[in-house]
Amino acid sequence: MEAVQGAGVVVTGAGGGIGAALARRFAAEGARVVVNDLDAGRAKAVAEEIGGIAVPGDASAIVGEASEALGGTVDVYCANAGVAFEGGNADRPLDENVWAASWDVNVMAHVRAAHALLPGWLERGSGRFVSTVSAAGLLTMIGAAPYSVTKHGAYAFAEYLALTYRHRGLKVHAICPQGVRTDMLAATGSAGDLVLKPTAVEPEDVARALFRGIEEDRFLILPHPEVAGYYRARAADPDHWLASMNHIQTKWEEAR
Repeated sequence: MEAVQGAGVVVTGAGGGIGAALARRFAAEGARVVVNDLDAGRAKAVAEEIGGIAVPGDASAIVGEASEALGGTVDVYCANAGVAFEGGNADRPLDENVWAASWDVNVMAHVRAAHALLPGWLERGSGRFVSTVSAAGLLTMIGAAPYSVTKHGAYAFAEYLALTYRHRGLKVHAICPQGVRTDMLAATGSAGDLVLKPTAVEPEDVARALFRGIEEDRFLILPHPEVAGYYRARAADPDHWLASMNHIQTKWEEAR
C-alpha cells in the first residue's frame, strides 16, 4: 500500500494479539516497524519475525526512543496497548488502582503520544494516529466499568484529534472491534463468553479492517460491521438500547 510503504510505524502492545497482527501487516506492506510491548521477549520475537525493531517498555514513554530507532521520524503511531481488569463495578468496593491503571494505559498513553508527535506532524503537514478502542468505547460492555469508561475516553480523544487536525494533514483511525480471539478476550470470563465469544474474529481480521479503512480514508473502523447498527440504535433511542443492554446484564447475572 502506497500510503504506508517505507513509512516509520510504531505499534504499542504488539507482543501478541491485535498489536502483533498490525505490526505484521504494516511490515508486509513495506513499512519500517517498531514493535513495542511491556514484555521485552515478546516484542523481540515479533520484531525478529517481521524484520522490525523491538523497543520494549511502557507505551507512554517510548515515543522518543522509537523515533530514534526509525531515523528520527514516526509517520504512523498505533496506540494499541490496553488493559482490561475484571470488576471495578459501582456496587463493589472501589479499587482506585484499577481505575487509575485503566485510565493511564487506555487513555493517557494516547494523550502523551499525541503530545509528543503532533508538533512534528503538524509542521510537515502529515501523520497518522491509529487508536485501538473497542466496541466498548461506542456501546459499553457489561461487567467492565473501568474498561468501558476509559475506552469511551480513548474514542473521544481520537475523535477530537480527527476533528481538530484533519485539515492540517493528520489522519486518524479508531478501531472498534467486539470480541477478538486474544489473551484479553480469554480474561473477560463469563461476560465475554456471553457477549463477545460467539462473534469473535481473529486479530488478522482487525488488521485487514484497518487497511481497508486506510484505503478508504475512514475514521471509524468496524471489524464487526453490525456494530454500526447497534451504534445507530443507541443514538436513535437510548432508553430502548439501555433496556436491551440491561436484559443482557440480567441474563449474565442469572447465569453466573
